[in-house]
Amino acid sequence: MRTGALVLGIIGGFVGLIAAILALGFGGLAAAFAAEGAGLVVGGGVAAIILAALGIVGGALALSRPGTSAVLQLIVAIGGLLAIGLLWIPSAILFGFGALTAALGRRRGRALTTARKATANGKPESESHHATS
Repeated sequence: MRTGALVLGIIGGFVGLIAAILALGFGGLAAAFAAEGAGLVVGGGVAAIILAALGIVGGALALSRPGTSAVLQLIVAIGGLLAIGLLWIPSAILFGFGALTAALGRRRGRALTTARKATANGKPESESHHATS
């Protein structure tokens, strides 16, 4: 699960960078024609570049800190939708699934750690679950 979160986060970040560059291009084109609200689109594109970079960091944290990775990817998915809207949808989907797999990987990692500690203490795995419940 954690490896899936890593891959989804990194791919989502690169797709987000492409979307952000497109938003900057649209904003620049709108500014060239003196369209109203062009600065807002450019600002959203800049914010999306920052969010895409944070999403890549969130994906990279999936192996060592899956809880932090899940929260960061979820924040980036929602923030990107607010920044550039429809252009961010593919990245939001990737970051959403990345956050989900990181959160599920966090739970699985805790269960494995608990089982390893119990066997290290000389207790069989079935006894350790009854003792902690």
